[in-house]
Amino acid sequence: MAEEEEAGRPTWSRQIEFTLAGIGCAVGLGNIWRFPYLCYRSGGGAFLVPYLLMLVVLGIPLLHMELTLGQYLRRGPVLALTKACPLLKGVGMATVAISFIMCTYYNIIITWALYYMFSSFRSELLWENCNNTWNTANCTDRVTNSSTSSTASQQFFNYKVLERTSGVEETGTLRWELFLLLLLSWILVYLCIFKGVKSTGKVVYFTALFPYVILLALLINNVQLPGAIDGIRFFIIPEWDKLLNVEVWINAAAQIFNSIGIGFGSLMAMASYNSYNNNILKDTLAISITNSVTSIFAGFVIFSAFGYMSHLQNVPVSEIAVDGPGLVFVVYPQAFATMPVAPLWAFLFFFMLLCLGLDSQFAMVEVMVTSLLDSYSKPILKYLKHKEFLVLVVCGSAFLLGIPNVMQVGIYVFQLMDHYTAIVSIMFLAFFEVVAVCWLYGVKRLCSNILEMTGKRPSIFFRVCWWVICPALITVILVFSVIQFKPARYEDYVYPPWAQGVGWLIALASIIWIPLAAVHTLWVLPGSFTERLKKSITPFSLDEDSENPYYKQKGAIMEVIPNIAVIGSIVPLSDKPPILD
Repeated sequence: MAEEEEAGRPTWSRQIEFTLAGIGCAVGLGNIWRFPYLCYRSGGGAFLVPYLLMLVVLGIPLLHMELTLGQYLRRGPVLALTKACPLLKGVGMATVAISFIMCTYYNIIITWALYYMFSSFRSELLWENCNNTWNTANCTDRVTNSSTSSTASQQFFNYKVLERTSGVEETGTLRWELFLLLLLSWILVYLCIFKGVKSTGKVVYFTALFPYVILLALLINNVQLPGAIDGIRFFIIPEWDKLLNVEVWINAAAQIFNSIGIGFGSLMAMASYNSYNNNILKDTLAISITNSVTSIFAGFVIFSAFGYMSHLQNVPVSEIAVDGPGLVFVVYPQAFATMPVAPLWAFLFFFMLLCLGLDSQFAMVEVMVTSLLDSYSKPILKYLKHKEFLVLVVCGSAFLLGIPNVMQVGIYVFQLMDHYTAIVSIMFLAFFEVVAVCWLYGVKRLCSNILEMTGKRPSIFFRVCWWVICPALITVILVFSVIQFKPARYEDYVYPPWAQGVGWLIALASIIWIPLAAVHTLWVLPGSFTERLKKSITPFSLDEDSENPYYKQKGAIMEVIPNIAVIGSIVPLSDKPPILD
């Protein structure tokens, strides 16, 4: 069916909607807090050299690979990987697991943004001074190197917003304000995606584009402030000697990787709703380049504000920049407090965070919904009747699982889950995904898919990247991630051993699907072990034989529907061109 879409599967109303949704998925909070931090820590402007190089040889090729697989097979990551490499079909299940785990705690960032946004409706911001009931005697309105004092914005975040406990051992009570805001954030997510790509496609016109309006307004305001140029100079002037440190190159590759979202399955799921003949390369370039340009643009916005703070408080910029939530919920709000019309800028900034967070959240929820419908649409729709109820069940489940994040112990739960999910799990998933698609599914087959859909074969650049460069880089990143692994911590708090153990269980909740699914594939395939192993690394081998016991198991991990493996063609698999062999 080269010209007509698969019956019953929705598609984007306009292709621009997929492009905007992809940009919204890739451009997230990491562009605002992680990239500027890495730049300042890794040689300023010098960091752009490895960063842009990794974009070209790692980010763009792998994104092209994921979009191709999703669009060609018209399936989410679970069935797409099942067809591409039955032995590693667990990679698809793992991407769904990691996306679902992430969406349970990622929404807490939207919750915090809503709290700050509503707190901005005042003539004087609550974190401007130390004259509040939650402030302690060691509160100061100036940045200081003293370990015995903290700023007004730090105390607002820790003692007012979070009311955090002393550690993960002390759970505290439920923060009802945050609980209600978490519920509101999930209601917003549900209302934006419950109709599937038809509703999401309309929402992304606003959520993907409006943050750029706010970023531009913030930049125009910030560069006029005294000291702003010093902050920008700190951001862009290279320290070339830092490039001799291999960690800088690893950080650049990891930032490209995590920022675009390779291995999370989100973009593959959204690409499965594309029209069959869509120009994949155009979307690949639009999403990846926009993502990197946004990171650099956000760096100017953030560091111009840091330069202003450095001027006001007479401290070096290097002592201001911090990583993670502290950057946007402590340091930047402190800059707003002294700006003209502070409440307006604070409201706009946190509204921008809301838009950025919602886009990423849409994508993570969509992975779960798409994969469930791909695999179990008949039983699900039999009981739930409509897709809208499935989306409600997914959102409701994620909301309930996210409640520990809005308790007083919440920040420690958030940091623990983020560390072991976004840092540990994703590297293993990425490695096995590249092995499954680039080597076992095969570059020749991937190129043939693109030729069939678009009429053009990928350039030699993409073929070389898929064959050699991407697998090599992913392997190096994985090895260094293991070697340089550091246990989770939050500021000066080090998690106890039992909490680190819980973190590893969180990481295993996604990784474990890879070996389990491999064992399942080898179990259900017929023949001797050698024959099973050969079939398990043969693409579409689970589709070729309807008598395969894989189809007869009611409790199989995934349902595979025969004779739909080769989308866009009514020719049986055995009659495909020799290039697929």
